[in-house]
Amino acid sequence: MMRSILIVEDDITFGMMLKTWLGKKGFEVSSVSTIARARKHIESQTVDLILSDLRLPDHEGIDLLKWMNEQGKAIPLIIMTGYADIQSAVLAMKLGARDYIAKPVNPGELLKKISEALQDSPSQVSSSQATSKVTNEGQHSYLEGESDAAKQLYNYVGLVAPTNMSVLINGSSGTGKEYVAHRIHQLSKRNNKPFIAVDCGSIPKELAASEFFGHVKGSFTGALTDKTGAFVAANGGTIFLDEIGNLSYEVQIQLLRALQERKIRPVGSTQEISVDIRLISATNENLEQAIEKGTFREDLYHRINEFTLRMPDLKERKEDILLFANFFLDQANKELDKHLIGFDTKASQALMNYHWPGNLRQMKNIVKRATLLAQGSFITLAELGTELLEAPSFNTTNMALRNEETEKEHILEALRQTGNNKSKAAQLLDIDRKTLYNKLKLYNIDL
Repeated sequence: MMRSILIVEDDITFGMMLKTWLGKKGFEVSSVSTIARARKHIESQTVDLILSDLRLPDHEGIDLLKWMNEQGKAIPLIIMTGYADIQSAVLAMKLGARDYIAKPVNPGELLKKISEALQDSPSQVSSSQATSKVTNEGQHSYLEGESDAAKQLYNYVGLVAPTNMSVLINGSSGTGKEYVAHRIHQLSKRNNKPFIAVDCGSIPKELAASEFFGHVKGSFTGALTDKTGAFVAANGGTIFLDEIGNLSYEVQIQLLRALQERKIRPVGSTQEISVDIRLISATNENLEQAIEKGTFREDLYHRINEFTLRMPDLKERKEDILLFANFFLDQANKELDKHLIGFDTKASQALMNYHWPGNLRQMKNIVKRATLLAQGSFITLAELGTELLEAPSFNTTNMALRNEETEKEHILEALRQTGNNKSKAAQLLDIDRKTLYNKLKLYNIDL
């Protein structure tokens, strides 16, 4: 029997995309743009599940929940919201919402939450590898792997997760640091509270305090409304600070004070707010060297580093390479509506022999591109691309270059070709944006 979903969303374009996508997944979907229309629809039609935005033109999603409670209508409802409104989403769950999902919506995560709310078998909406453990929780469906390095890592994750210890995750770019942070949260006693990720590498230093602690309207030029900071949004749960080594010295002082006193003060406010958070940080820098240079505070380092996890590079996990390649192929098949079976012998050998400077993120991108290009049932060397055949020392398009001057020249050339567009330059260099920011800092390239 086809399940019916009602979408309550005033962003018409997003609502239509969601409706079309869920329709293709086998649901009967209706869409309305106000709470009033939602009530009428619920009174006149059968609805198995509701996906509602938090803020609608006439009322809030919470008002719809209150009305449903009054009417005795026990229809599971999932709230869609931005992270600044997560406190409201938690209130919605207290009023009976089944779950919430942060915008921009991750399709795999939404499908999983819908399945759980409708009490469907998880196998209907997620694929798993028979050869290894797949986790499909939170934002990141992910494969843990079977190598010794992977087993040791997730053994440590299982040990530290139930504690309140601050965890520092060390690892190269693209190794899956945010997934591990999320996994620690899922396995902790805080897993029914928010998980908030902050990318310290992309926040301008003058806005970092506002991003962490929020601000009040009018506290600085451009502060047109009050803002909820990440610490308040994560209250009771976990905050994940990615690339923490990029924080300016003055923001490090503010962060240390917040962690010591467990209180924060929004920019421009006289009121202190008590917060209870578990801190997980990640870096691909050597923070001990940064302490010696005087760019990272030693007292903050000890505060964030009660337990260290080291993320192995993909080249250290040879047994996992083909597992991940097939896992990413399954994902790409779904996203691109393709039905490829696997990799042929030469392609598999190339995957195994390559040094993977960009780790899992690079592999995921290469496999997705190959899935799009493939014409037959198997991915061949032709679709994987020539970079997989190049020796590490001759690969001039990635950041594994040993000669710093050559690397700096490549970065400057990429910036010149893209008109100083950092996102496009990173794509051209086949690295992620965070790594480019770190390299700009390393070579003192000032844009």
